[in-house]
Amino acid sequence: MTTTATYDLAELQKETRMGAMGSETASREIRRIDLSHFAQRKTEIADQLWDAAVDVGFFQIVNHGIDLAEVHKAFAMTERFFALPDAVKAQYPLKKALNVGWESRAQVRPSTGTPDQKESYQITRPHMAGLWPTDGELAGFQATMLAFEGQCWQVAMQVLSCFAWKLGFDKAFFARAHDPAQASYQSTLRLLHYFATPPEQQASLGLWRAGAHTDFDCLTLLFQRQGQGGLQVCPGKEMDTQAWTSVEPDEQAITCNIGDMLMRWSDDQLPSNFHRVKNPLPGEYMGPRYSIAFFAQANRDAIIEGPGKKYPAIAAGDYLNQRVAANFKAY
Repeated sequence: MTTTATYDLAELQKETRMGAMGSETASREIRRIDLSHFAQRKTEIADQLWDAAVDVGFFQIVNHGIDLAEVHKAFAMTERFFALPDAVKAQYPLKKALNVGWESRAQVRPSTGTPDQKESYQITRPHMAGLWPTDGELAGFQATMLAFEGQCWQVAMQVLSCFAWKLGFDKAFFARAHDPAQASYQSTLRLLHYFATPPEQQASLGLWRAGAHTDFDCLTLLFQRQGQGGLQVCPGKEMDTQAWTSVEPDEQAITCNIGDMLMRWSDDQLPSNFHRVKNPLPGEYMGPRYSIAFFAQANRDAIIEGPGKKYPAIAAGDYLNQRVAANFKAY
């Protein structure tokens, strides 16, 4: 099923064309980039990041500075949150305009017109009042997730500083645009639980764990669990081929992709990448899938305008609101 809705943004018009099954190819390389000794190697790392971003728009970073024990702790807390009864989670419902809170099967992608087979919980620092589970429901959750969000921010700003330099901006340009001390901060840590696939749905190609889409942000950091695959990518510049490449989970690496905000900010030099999470096929792992994504989304009052001014300037808050409105049922 493909939606026939129309949207104002060109990014969304492209997305409506990406709902087909397509084919699979292993010929693309999802590059691995080592961030160790970052300060001493920044020029080399920046060149590697730029080349990977221009080529595929997806890459993996290793030696990024977040200890694996911290990743495991965040995943353990994520599982505990989603194991809470729906009645408890429903006390912390998604506030669509602020991109915070819990939703279940509420995200309908423009590419598919069907709900993603998942639930999620969005953490956006300035807007979490009344949306944290109590310590009686889930002890230590808030502190654990805020600490992890802060670590993700640090890594994202390192990577974005490289893109700032390559685009001719000063090295702190994107750190200012994503300043967590401001009330306009809107970067989001998203906890994701894709439901186990029941036997009667295993042959249903009309359902997706996550339909094909590009991300709304500047940069996404994705943490995957070993053995819980399904992520596939198709570079935006190759969208007409509808050929997809699987990205195997590796807990030692953070999988990163360029989002639509940065594509606009770069005047399309850095292409945003289509990706999806497919339903498992017979013989593949059918159980639940957990992932954690950090979306570096520029502060609401940041103005997105590229060096060459290819697109009209737009406030990041207005941009994000248009994207969220096209992706979620009313709340």
